[in-house]
Amino acid sequence: MSNEMFDVAIVGFGPTGAVAAGLLGGRGLKVWVCDKSEDVYDKPRAIALDHEIMRVFQELSLVEKIEPFTEPFTNSEFFGVDGQLIKCMSTVAEPFPLAYTPSLVFSQPPVEAALRAHVRSLPNVTVSLGHTVTAVTQDSEGATLTLMDAQGHSSQVQARYVIGCDGASSFVRGQVGLTLEDLGFDEPWLVVDVLVNEQGLKKLPQTSVQYCEPERPCTLVIGPKNHRRWEISINPGEDPQHLATPEGTWPLLARWLTPADATLWRQASYRFHALVAQDWRQGRVFLAGDAAHQQPPFLGQGMCQGVRDAANLSWKLAEVLSGRAHASLLDTYGEERKAHVTELTRRIKGIGQLVGQRDVAKARERDAQLLAECGGVVQPMPRQNVQPALAQGCLVPGTAAAGTLFPQAWWQQGAHKQRMDTVLGTGWRVFVAAGADAGLEAALAAAPASLQLKVVRLGTPDAAECDGVLAAWFQANGCQAAWVRPDHYVFATAHNVAELTAQQQTLRAYFS
Repeated sequence: MSNEMFDVAIVGFGPTGAVAAGLLGGRGLKVWVCDKSEDVYDKPRAIALDHEIMRVFQELSLVEKIEPFTEPFTNSEFFGVDGQLIKCMSTVAEPFPLAYTPSLVFSQPPVEAALRAHVRSLPNVTVSLGHTVTAVTQDSEGATLTLMDAQGHSSQVQARYVIGCDGASSFVRGQVGLTLEDLGFDEPWLVVDVLVNEQGLKKLPQTSVQYCEPERPCTLVIGPKNHRRWEISINPGEDPQHLATPEGTWPLLARWLTPADATLWRQASYRFHALVAQDWRQGRVFLAGDAAHQQPPFLGQGMCQGVRDAANLSWKLAEVLSGRAHASLLDTYGEERKAHVTELTRRIKGIGQLVGQRDVAKARERDAQLLAECGGVVQPMPRQNVQPALAQGCLVPGTAAAGTLFPQAWWQQGAHKQRMDTVLGTGWRVFVAAGADAGLEAALAAAPASLQLKVVRLGTPDAAECDGVLAAWFQANGCQAAWVRPDHYVFATAHNVAELTAQQQTLRAYFS
């Protein structure tokens, strides 16, 4: 057994584990990450990203490597019992609030490969592939992982903290006695990924579609380039394993395509679940990604949720391990993420139930109600409107925009423009609105020194935005200053010096 002590050990090197390793490594921590698989899975599972996730990739300096494998997500049109349009989900208008297209589709294998390559390039991160964790123990000083490699050799790794990112059937979760709560969704579906040729593309819709048809609800997602995905509900009495064969799949696709139009890339039958871990931490062990939650795919949020977990936990571990924050900050990880995941899953489940209504009479009632609500003219609704805010944890509830993402503007830099985070970096920041009370900056001198706070007054030559995104945000929220956490979520907003001073005291619960 090695006496080497890592700051964080990560079990699972899928997207969630890779993002956590990259963020922690980028903050200078000594990280170890393992996976039982030697290679990236060569077929797509996740297909959707959003602008928050692109902002995380920006912190990892990966945007230029990943963008070639992404495309804007088309609108999603919902069609009812009689083929009429009943709902439409879209994206927000420009200027985009985070400086990226808000909804994207992507090809997972090359994106995941880029993530892994980045992590491998970090000198303070050790990557151990082909290793399976067989035991997890912990004490007051740290945790010990027992491993087995492909040849059956055993070894051990020690770390101050462990993150279990090892998927829906998480071994780590079971080892430390954490359990999942059922949020009440369990349906069999077939997921089919297809590479469509030019002849086939001419036959298909130009937008993504939710077919809200009681006889067989299904979804068509327009992926990058010629990649198309169908999610098709499985009817009672059908054999899920047979449907996942070419002989079972092609008859289901016959409405759109024939084998002459496309090549099957992946077919997999699943039970779509809605599950969330009751607790996200046991001592020095945390859960993230599918180990902590699973949700139906109707908004494409599965991988996004895992990346949010990694971003939330990584900055908190870095602050605590560096001694800048009290250990109590780590308790806010599960508090924040569980509530967010639960609420978003509830909303996703609602969309799934809308799509999947099997009773014809109730489906007609649904269609009539949706059309009545919009006066018979369907108006596109941005997908981002479905995203809840953080409701509790390391923030000041009740202040405007607390728990939401702070925008990322394009920043004017001489003759060029750059995204704001590239110029300012991350960490704790306070943004002060242009023309705000000059006493606000003076009051921030009393902020905890361990925050290493950056104060940014907007409207100065050094903080000139291009598109008015931040100015509009401050006007909409009616505040003069905003505290922004390292993961870009708003801790609090303030109207005046007194509020700002009180909020500094609240921060002292976590920072010395």
